Amino acid sequence: MSTLPIAMTVNGEPRRGQVEARKTLADFLREDCVLTGTHLGCEHGVCGACTVIVDGAAVRSCLMFAVQADGADLTTVEGLAEPGQLSPVQEAFREEHGLQCGFCTPGFVVSVHAFLAQNPTPSRDEIRDALAGNLCRCTGYQGIIRAVERAAASMAG
Repeated sequence: MSTLPIAMTVNGEPRRGQVEARKTLADFLREDCVLTGTHLGCEHGVCGACTVIVDGAAVRSCLMFAVQADGADLTTVEGLAEPGQLSPVQEAFREEHGLQCGFCTPGFVVSVHAFLAQNPTPSRDEIRDALAGNLCRCTGYQGIIRAVERAAASMAG
């Protein structure tokens, strides 16, 4: 199968590759960039575990081909904070016990980052609405909602 050249910025670093047209962005990030924080759950765009930020918008990387991200600016969970540090959202998830097994957590954290960038002072109903596209089988969501509230307050000062 023939390949296509792609180039993008991932977590502030230029990345280039040769990919088959059918390769998903999630697979490119995990296999070619070795950024394994982007998890693959359902591979149908339902669970949100593969969420990344592409040009400022949260997207399901399992539903996007890598060639569609050519020229884009991407942020994965690994790029939300400096190495060895936690972003305010990650810190809030830790403090509010917004995670349990951790599989869904990167997708939630990335989604929350994108959400709070658009809505820095959300209501509880807006938080629930924003998180409706991310599934967790372990927590019960209350710690996650508290984490978003804490992160919003922290980021507001």
